[in-house]
Amino acid sequence: GEPAREVLSDRIKRLQAEAKGLAREHVQALEDALLVIERMAAEIADGGDAYPVGVREMSRRLAEDCEARIQGLEALISRR
Repeated sequence: GEPAREVLSDRIKRLQAEAKGLAREHVQALEDALLVIERMAAEIADGGDAYPVGVREMSRRLAEDCEARIQGLEALISRR
C-alpha cells in the first residue's frame, strides 16, 4: 500500500523546527567567530611595541566591540 503521508501542518511544524535549529547553529557560528576575533584583537592590543600604536588602539576597540556584540547575541538568544 501507499506509505502514510505526513499531514501538511505536521510537515510545516517539522520544517519550522528544523529551520530554527539551523538558525541557532548559524548564530552560534557567528558567536564563535566573534570570540576568535575578540581574542586575536586583544592579543594585538596587548602586543606592545611590536605593533604600531594605531593598530593596538584599533584592536583594543575591536575587542571591546566584539565582547559587547557577543553579550548582545547571548541576551537575544536567551529571550527565545
